[in-house]
Amino acid sequence: MKISVLGCGRWGSCIAWYLDKIGHDVLSGGLENAPEFIALKNNRKNDYLSYPDSIEVSSDLKYSVERAEVIVISISCQHLREYMTDIAKYDLTGKTIVLCMKGIEETTGERLSEVVSEFIDKDKTKVAVWVGPGHPQDYVRGIPNCMVIDSEDEEVKKKLVKEFNSELIRFYIGTDLIGTEIGAAAKNVIGICAGMLDGLGYTSLKGGLMARAPREVAALIKVMGGNEMSAYGLCHLGDYEATLFSKWSHNRMYGEQLIKGQKYDKLAEGVMTTKAIYKLAKKMGVEMPIVNQLYEVLFENKEITPALDALFKRDVRSEF
Repeated sequence: MKISVLGCGRWGSCIAWYLDKIGHDVLSGGLENAPEFIALKNNRKNDYLSYPDSIEVSSDLKYSVERAEVIVISISCQHLREYMTDIAKYDLTGKTIVLCMKGIEETTGERLSEVVSEFIDKDKTKVAVWVGPGHPQDYVRGIPNCMVIDSEDEEVKKKLVKEFNSELIRFYIGTDLIGTEIGAAAKNVIGICAGMLDGLGYTSLKGGLMARAPREVAALIKVMGGNEMSAYGLCHLGDYEATLFSKWSHNRMYGEQLIKGQKYDKLAEGVMTTKAIYKLAKKMGVEMPIVNQLYEVLFENKEITPALDALFKRDVRSEF
């Protein structure tokens, strides 16, 4: 299968490396002036992995799109609309776009598959999402994990799972695109909360966070028309270990550094996703106390201790 992976950050480069490893014809595409692209183009390696000679590297977007049967996109989710404006200039007939990113568009509250759908003819071009736990640092060392692929099109997701499955990544067929996308996006938000607890030295409280956060995420998924059980699947709860405990999680590290008063200069998608989910929950009338308090800390300069106090002072209620 001819696959173009657009975006060559740590996840984009890992996806290209993985798909090549399992036998696909892979192109890794990026922006000509981006440092991560330059490193791969000139040295065929980055901080996480090295590319074999079989992976083509190109900054020619037209060529990258037109050569591919499957276009995998792995970029900052808040730039997806702008990126799709460029991609949609080319013929996408018969192609499948796979989104390997987690987030909600902050300006519109749309899921990422909904953003893409505005630029395509859904009868001619299919959209899928690929989410779940794991870190490039682990995959390149041969440490396996499980992930999920979801789509509105049954045949597309079954085909992708069959083509992408291996002993390194066991894929599952998703059954709830809404829940898969909302759950995956919200996981990054909770990752920031976990980092804040680490920064405070309250690491044991992450157990409570892990138990309670999926409850409010499930409520949002349900009111959005999805299956609330998705919050307990690979897209959300299944991804917690990789985000809430890993030293490699950008979102967890962002939260820890914030508490310590240190600047974190890598991309933490959960920041803007917090704002997006906060606005979405208000619009849908869903109570999300953890998200609400994080929003106030990130965007209204609330101190973390009063935010925690607010959660613990809420009315006592049954767990379920």
